[in-house]
Amino acid sequence: MTVQQAVFRVFRERLPRFRFKSLKSLVGLFLVGAALSVSLAACSGGNQSNSPASSGNSAEGGKQNIELTFVGYAVPKAAHDAIIPKFQEQWKKDHNGQNVTFKQSYGGSGTQTRAILDGLEADVVHLAIGADVNKLVKAGFVQENWTQRVPNNGIVGETVAAIITREGNPKNIKTFADLARDDVKWVTPNPKTSGGARWNYYALWNYAKKTGGDDAKAKEFVTQAFQNVVVLAKDARESTDAFAKQGQGDALVNYENEVILAKQKGEKVDFVVPEVNISIDTPVTVIDKNVDKHGTREAAEAFVKFLFTPEAQREFAKVGFRPLGDLKQEPEIAKQFPPVKQLAKIDEYGGWKEAQKAFEDGGPFDAIEAAIGKK
Repeated sequence: MTVQQAVFRVFRERLPRFRFKSLKSLVGLFLVGAALSVSLAACSGGNQSNSPASSGNSAEGGKQNIELTFVGYAVPKAAHDAIIPKFQEQWKKDHNGQNVTFKQSYGGSGTQTRAILDGLEADVVHLAIGADVNKLVKAGFVQENWTQRVPNNGIVGETVAAIITREGNPKNIKTFADLARDDVKWVTPNPKTSGGARWNYYALWNYAKKTGGDDAKAKEFVTQAFQNVVVLAKDARESTDAFAKQGQGDALVNYENEVILAKQKGEKVDFVVPEVNISIDTPVTVIDKNVDKHGTREAAEAFVKFLFTPEAQREFAKVGFRPLGDLKQEPEIAKQFPPVKQLAKIDEYGGWKEAQKAFEDGGPFDAIEAAIGKK
């Protein structure tokens, strides 16, 4: 029974018996209750804590456990499942036996972003697209300088766009140009509703630019390619189901890392990685508003930095992400990834602050949808 419950019980049991003849009698009863409350609190040992960061059981050295809430988009979950125990072990070793525990949440990048905006108190987030982090910056959850605080401008996982084909690639699809052919139908999520599909859009746009086109030619090419889209799905899951389960289309554009992971699970997947491609960059950051509230900044920042270490990057490589740094030169890792001759960055198109405008109401993609009769 808590102190407050005990005091309330005394008043509940006593109050009906009193007929207060004066204010003095009522005050006297209140002072008795207050004294009882202090006495019970002393006996209880004061075991309540007001600090979220100090919740949990005491670790060695008298320090309290730290709990971090980690929110991520779903795809790299397998990597994080392997990385988190390694970080916990390292932190405990470096901090006199102190434990770090994790609450974890995974889902679509846009869904996870909205959850944080709506009150999910994440300490660290790994999302599929920089545009989602920018929403958190705009809402005051993340500081403007988030890309400058960690290596690689905050990009912790990199992959490229891949084109999945039917078995044996009967349409001989090799480049993004083939998606604009009259005899090819393909599947993609809608860039208006899917963050991943925005990378598909810019993979096409970048192909047109890198093969000699200006903005007008790029718009013409992307419009022609989307004219061939047979299913413009709500999200990546729906587009994959439409292609793989429902037999829609000749091709599906997806992330290379997802294709590699599917093959590792024993699925038979035919795919090509176009030599002119775009780096699909997935960002990580601490949620400044929440780590300061929870008192978890030190551990949260340490975890983010740990994700860039060779030890962690090796785990990302195991699930299909192209690792950062020198790891990509290791023979066992290099042979996993087809070479890309021309690899663009979204920064070439203004970064996501500028690139996101293509999908806003009245923006370029709305014009494409209207032109192909899908709006």
